[in-house]
Amino acid sequence: MLRENTLVRIAGLAMLTFVMCLVSAPAAQAQITVGGHVGFVIPWVTHGGGQTTSIADNFQIGFPLGVSFHGTGRMTLDLEMVPSISDDPRAVTLTVDPGVVWSISHGWSAGGRVAFDVNSARFGFIPLVNKSWKFKDQKGFFKSYFVEADLPVKFDHPTGLPSTNSVTFATHFGLGF
Repeated sequence: MLRENTLVRIAGLAMLTFVMCLVSAPAAQAQITVGGHVGFVIPWVTHGGGQTTSIADNFQIGFPLGVSFHGTGRMTLDLEMVPSISDDPRAVTLTVDPGVVWSISHGWSAGGRVAFDVNSARFGFIPLVNKSWKFKDQKGFFKSYFVEADLPVKFDHPTGLPSTNSVTFATHFGLGF
């Protein structure tokens, strides 16, 4: 009986200590913020398969939508999808291009993405430079606007067809939230 009482007291003391630690612990603060962006991207000139084409030869426009995860440092993980419309040949495509972006200073950022064209043999990478400006009123849904220079490099290796690689210069305009 004495031994059971001692075990109960030790268990009670351990439980009380645990509860006191929980009560006295500081509240956790969020280390990651979630944001995103919407906008449009225009590929101005592309060199691929031995040919150079411009927007005058084949009008294309994409509508990027991204979700961003920003920690306490300068790096942001950005998960982006870009549905695009092309005139010649007429097509609607989807590119999934997650990447990382590093804040440099004064609204400037640089980064890179990996690009995967859905239902296609095309994949690649996209180096980028971004400049953003914050809206004075930070109470609205959109917090900033930006312009970005992109240089998508894509590798196209379709089965049974010749490989073509391309490099494009594009600009991306949008709103951040």
